[in-house]
Amino acid sequence: MAAPRKEDVRGIVLDATAALLKTQTFADLSLAQIAAAAGISKGTLYYHYKTKGEIFFDLTDRYLSEQWDDFIRWTENKEKDTSIRRLVKYVVERNTASSELRLHLLNEAQTGDEALRRKLVERYEAFHRLISEKISERTDIPADFLTWLILLVSDGIIVQEALGNPSFDAERFISDGAALLESLRPEKRKI
Repeated sequence: MAAPRKEDVRGIVLDATAALLKTQTFADLSLAQIAAAAGISKGTLYYHYKTKGEIFFDLTDRYLSEQWDDFIRWTENKEKDTSIRRLVKYVVERNTASSELRLHLLNEAQTGDEALRRKLVERYEAFHRLISEKISERTDIPADFLTWLILLVSDGIIVQEALGNPSFDAERFISDGAALLESLRPEKRKI
């Protein structure tokens, strides 16, 4: 049986790390735990990743790249309803779907990983430009403001869910928010 290719091992490591992050903080993880969860030796892990930071950086990159690609595919699919209401709902739901990983990402970026912080800010700016462009194609509501609102609401939902706030219903909030934005469209406004 052939040894797994380098990309395969790296993908296995990233998958194992993402699974571990559902129950532990990144700071609490050890390279030994990651290797065991990935089913590889510590030496093999070290060959591919010298530090936990490198793993987290790649995990972050993979997560954000997947979100980017999925959003482009979704907005360009002519068979889908990509109206402004659906677009807002899609972005918020996708941003909050993997909240454990995103919460770890925000925490690591905020608590001193400068390279990760810069990468996250760059990605926020890129997502902001892309989402703004897609919003501008669908409505005359100020796209710059609406995009930041969507991104900030997404992060706020993640925090409320992490806190386990029983009075906050994320699904209802997303649905009500999308309906409110739909009502702001010029043709929907009552004069």
